[in-house]
Amino acid sequence: MVTETLPGVRSVTTGFWVGVGARDEAPAEAGASHFLEHLLFKGTESRTAGQIAEAVDAVGGEMNAFTAQEHTAYYTRLPAGELDLGLDVLSDVIWAPAFRAHEVEAERQVILEEIAMEEDTPDDRVLVLLAEALFPDHPLGREVLGSRESIGAMTRDDIAGFHARWYRPANLVVAVAGAVDHDVVVDGVSRRFAGVDGGSRPARERPDRAPVAEVALRRPVEQAHVAIGYRGLARDDDDRFALAVANQILGGGMSSRLFQSIREERGLAYSVYSYPVAYHDCGALVVYAGTAPSRLSMVQGLLEEEIARFVDDGPTEVELRVAKGYLAGSTVLGLEDSGGCMSRIGKAVLNFGHVIDLDELLARYRSITVADVRRAASRVFTGDRSLAIVGPKIRSSATRGPHGPTSRQRTGA
Repeated sequence: MVTETLPGVRSVTTGFWVGVGARDEAPAEAGASHFLEHLLFKGTESRTAGQIAEAVDAVGGEMNAFTAQEHTAYYTRLPAGELDLGLDVLSDVIWAPAFRAHEVEAERQVILEEIAMEEDTPDDRVLVLLAEALFPDHPLGREVLGSRESIGAMTRDDIAGFHARWYRPANLVVAVAGAVDHDVVVDGVSRRFAGVDGGSRPARERPDRAPVAEVALRRPVEQAHVAIGYRGLARDDDDRFALAVANQILGGGMSSRLFQSIREERGLAYSVYSYPVAYHDCGALVVYAGTAPSRLSMVQGLLEEEIARFVDDGPTEVELRVAKGYLAGSTVLGLEDSGGCMSRIGKAVLNFGHVIDLDELLARYRSITVADVRRAASRVFTGDRSLAIVGPKIRSSATRGPHGPTSRQRTGA
């Protein structure tokens, strides 16, 4: 249990962070973490889904959850003084889900609709294809939602068994931020604890297969979508702060090289960006752009040119100053509400076992040098890369460059 008291704040955000996600599922379980996330708010032994929603709505609060590759989180954001309500609801859904058969079937249909929605969203679809190419035959390359086949075949007992195996004290962090007192939180959680004992964190295997060079999906869409991915750094790597600065300079904001070069100067894309992802033992850095099909080759070339130029020349002192200032400033601004603070401390304790002091975190960003950025960029961008494209007209380029000849092309879903 971890808390942060925020003087003057009139809200309290409570989060239950479970250290299991899509990465930890066997092939037949693909999508189980996300399916379970949906089901826990469908009802408990003592509450229906409607009663849970009404209790939160009655005080103007917010309740939600999300599933990632390595964790699943459930949270409430409520007015100050409603800590007990948040603990009641979250403890109930975490420890005593009902798994009523008709609710499992209803939510199965909701998730199948969610999968269909993702398949109809090409800028999402291209990132799913890229993950499959970056981490072939590995759980990190699978969609968090699972597949139509796995969701269709998953039984009520399968989901209940997944819950019983992973929703245990040793794999759970409770984080609360806002108008709270630590001892009150500890007492409140202890009184509501269901008595489940032990448990363990999932064992994880590092991806061992080389990335697939190219994957393409032909779709009759108005815009072509291109994503380039590189294997990145693990979440505890010493260069992770330098890589965050490198990403910010390359494609992290409106002043970034990709945004200025492709959108502002040439008008070739509305959306162009990059972002890093860090996991337990590996990571990724992704570059994306959407453009007219006739301009796809040009935009892909510009993306690769900017990456190569960044590796060769590194950042300027001005770019370094702006990127460090952005990361430090956005970190502070993101902690102005109880939800941002809860997320920071909950994720930190789940991943690292402790919370990095805010002043120390800001100092890490501010201490990054040009040499640090160049080193981090070289570690990531000189390795194998994967290219994913979704669009109406696609010409394979997998045999080009040093990344190997392997490619995959698909038509339809």
